[in-house]
Formats: sequence, structure tokens, C-alpha cells
Amino acid sequence: MDFLETLRDIVVLVHLAGFAILFGSWAVEAAAKRYQATPLMNAGLGLAFLAGLVLSAPWGLGDGELNYMKIGIKLVVLVIIGALIGISTSRAKKGSPVPPAFFWLIGALTLLNAGLAVIW
Repeated sequence: MDFLETLRDIVVLVHLAGFAILFGSWAVEAAAKRYQATPLMNAGLGLAFLAGLVLSAPWGLGDGELNYMKIGIKLVVLVIIGALIGISTSRAKKGSPVPPAFFWLIGALTLLNAGLAVIW
């Protein structure tokens, strides 16, 4: 295993850790029945996004072409998650309650995006 393969594997690990942070903080809020977005969710989202951006760059490892369909779908899902977290944070600052559907959708889409990263 050469250096670039090891580095890419580390970036994949960081990418999955970002989703784990996002989903873990969502699960904690769900278990406590506090349907709100937290700053830790934003941190997990940012980490997953940055690592995904690095992973979408051509590494030149000879493992074939990049799967642009997968990258595009994961990016759209990530943007929707970010929008839902932003809406939830904005509503919480204004004092209005967040619709539970928004909160549950954040968790479902996060799980979907992590599943796409691993299975596809």
C-alpha cells in the first residue's frame, strides 16, 4: 500500500466520522426528545462536506473513473441536510418550534447519505 492509498483511506475515515458526529448528535437530541439542531450537527456536516470534497478530487490511483452520479446525489442530500439544519437553527433563535418532520428528516437523510458512502 503506498502513501496516497493510505492518505485516501484516512480521508474516507474522516468523512465517515463526520457523518457519525452528525448522526450521533442527532440521535442524542432524538433520545432526549429535544427536536432541535445543535452546533455539533453543523460541525459534523462541515467535516463530512470537506472530507467529501477532498475525496471527489482525482487521486490518480488507477482505481477507475470517479462516480459523478454518486458524488452529485450525495452533494444534493448534504445540501438538503444543511438547509434543514439551518432552518431549524433559525427557528430556534426566533423562539418558534421546529416541525418534528424537519428534525426526523435530518436523521433519515444523514443515514441515507452515510449508507450511500458505504454501500454504493
